[in-house]
Amino acid sequence: MKKTILFVIIFTAFFVVLSANSVSYAQPYGTGYYDANVPYGTQTELSIATNGNVNIPITPTTGGTSATGTSQVTVTSTDVTGYMLYISALSSTSMNNSGTLLPASSNITPGALAVDTWGYNTNGSGNFAGITLANVLIDSTIGPVPSGNVTTVTYGIDLDLAKPAGVYTDSVVYTAVPQTD
Repeated sequence: MKKTILFVIIFTAFFVVLSANSVSYAQPYGTGYYDANVPYGTQTELSIATNGNVNIPITPTTGGTSATGTSQVTVTSTDVTGYMLYISALSSTSMNNSGTLLPASSNITPGALAVDTWGYNTNGSGNFAGITLANVLIDSTIGPVPSGNVTTVTYGIDLDLAKPAGVYTDSVVYTAVPQTD
């Protein structure tokens, strides 16, 4: 009888919302941004949201099986110079299932996942980078995005039968900050 193991991966996203409350100074004539879509006399605003946790059900095989899930991160900004979006792990780069760890990929840049690792990308490909505890830039814009800009983060996992069945979790932090001149 064939035994099937089911893994469910849950990512918890934390959000950092920043407001640029800095003092603005007049620019010399002919510099700056003409006709920017930012109301005169208002403070710059920056907000971030996701569509929630990412669940990746997977049934591993002897040689390893891959599966993916996505998260949409929406940043809304009225800052005329735009924003930068970063990703990092909250406190550990390994997913945890009651003490059994599933490490992040050792890939610094997107590449194929090794068996029993996980990673992320922002291009929707089958290649993944390992998450780190340090902020890594995943998107940026120049100019305001009052309607919001969506960045899709794809998470991938490759598992064989060596890991016990269960729910493996890790916490991921998305951070949006205003661009600076």
